[in-house]
Amino acid sequence: NKAQEMTMAALSVLNCLLKTVQAARANDDAHVWMPASSFPDELRDLGVAALIRDDAEATALASADFGNVSVAPPPAAVLYPSCPADIAALLRASCARPSPFPVSARGCGHSVRGQAGAPGGVVVDMPSLGQLGGGSTSGRLSVSVEGQYIDAGGEQLWVDVLHSALAHGLTPRSWTDYLHLTVGGTLSNAGISGQAFRHGPQISNVQELDVITGSGEMVTCSKEKDGDLFDAVLGGLGQFGVITRARIPLVPAPTRARWVRLLYTGAAALTGDQERLIDVECGGTVSGLMDYVEGTVLADKGLIGSWRSLSPSSSSSSFFSEPDVAARVAKLAEEAGGVLYCLEGALYYGGAAGGESDVDKKLEVLLRELRYARGFASVQDVSYVGFLDRVRDGELKLRAVGLWDVPHPWLNLFLPRSRVLDFAAGVFHDILRRGATGAMGPVLLYPMNRNRWDSETSAVFPEEEEEVFYTVGILRSAVSDGDLGRLEEQNEEILRFCEEAGISCVQYLPYYADQTGWQKKHFGPAKWARFMERKRKYDPKAILSRGQRIFTAPLA
Repeated sequence: NKAQEMTMAALSVLNCLLKTVQAARANDDAHVWMPASSFPDELRDLGVAALIRDDAEATALASADFGNVSVAPPPAAVLYPSCPADIAALLRASCARPSPFPVSARGCGHSVRGQAGAPGGVVVDMPSLGQLGGGSTSGRLSVSVEGQYIDAGGEQLWVDVLHSALAHGLTPRSWTDYLHLTVGGTLSNAGISGQAFRHGPQISNVQELDVITGSGEMVTCSKEKDGDLFDAVLGGLGQFGVITRARIPLVPAPTRARWVRLLYTGAAALTGDQERLIDVECGGTVSGLMDYVEGTVLADKGLIGSWRSLSPSSSSSSFFSEPDVAARVAKLAEEAGGVLYCLEGALYYGGAAGGESDVDKKLEVLLRELRYARGFASVQDVSYVGFLDRVRDGELKLRAVGLWDVPHPWLNLFLPRSRVLDFAAGVFHDILRRGATGAMGPVLLYPMNRNRWDSETSAVFPEEEEEVFYTVGILRSAVSDGDLGRLEEQNEEILRFCEEAGISCVQYLPYYADQTGWQKKHFGPAKWARFMERKRKYDPKAILSRGQRIFTAPLA
């Protein structure tokens, strides 16, 4: 059996090599495929070197990310795989060396602190999967209408997953707010947005994975088969394996969205209404009426027109940007002490989600029962796709004026429900206002139901035994000289405030400078012990994702 396995593995590598040679011959830019002379002979023996670049252009691109906060040490090379077996061969070659070199998978490079980097090692350019050897990205998206699932390559963008599923009248249930991220990237974290209260994060909506472990083993896993690896990889920050395929369940799709924004003058009223909306099991007047529930903190009137507030059905820049409405909002903000809150929600309809008359009735109940500031409601009717992909419109506008590729010192936190108002008072009404810099970007606040999260995955959320916990996303951009330093100092002040106030926050998309920070501040004793056990099992030489700074050398 072992001999058969080795033979099959060899045939797989040979098949990939054949595709590679064909692609190289068809490629006019021959220098792209020159072997990386700095890498050992064992890579060339496997043929992987034919897919490696070690020039300055490739390594510089692989060391940059969306955060644009700091420049990570560059990798020695970048691998452009034609198939998953190329990645497995690379990992086996690293594992076989006395001093393994680090390997990190990079999708869209949307991390903010160099987490996808591989200093001195190899970054795997995941979008290359399927593009070489005559393949295409569409070939790695396959919908089963009968089984109601989609198989998506780990490098695929969620926006392409959406369109592939909608072609059959189907859709995934759980999303991120920004769809131009890879499947493997969000599943390595959690994947959250305003649908998570009902369906859980994206990691709670996966049936099966193809994973390449740190030792180069290619494994198909699920809850029923190799369940520990399946759970480890989901939310595992890339520490246990590279996701090359995910099977995502699908449901019948709606066609339209009634997009609602309501302004509030206080955090208590906003969070109270949000919790009523997400309590889908209590049977209250408004419970479960919205399919999407989020919230925004408007700490100054400039944020009302932020890039995230764009309305796709309006020529104006935001829901509340018309001159007369903007003046009324500014007056309301002044009366509220300079801070407003906005409940953002959506009701899906059309297709499988019911008719327009049903959504009209639901909206009537919501506008009557919710405790927003009367006269400050905005409602838009948009397509389902337009709502889910709404952040893209803002991105394109920012790109057009050179404000997309700026530093993004983001801070994302999970907070226990019992302390969210304390956090609001100390951060939204104090720290953020004292440190106002004119930096742009949304500040999010919205709740989730704990019972929609799987505690067996590697994702970390507050330990308090409260059914509801909150997500806070302070997603600001440093657009002026000096903003970056001030915003980073403010983020540190927010974390110190939580520590001194005894608010046990947990970072989402976390960053810590060293292992001690991860162990003590992020995981805690019990979760760290499980994390270490899984690391020893699936990547004992700590080859994967060293850019996270959790493990920087092989385990003893």
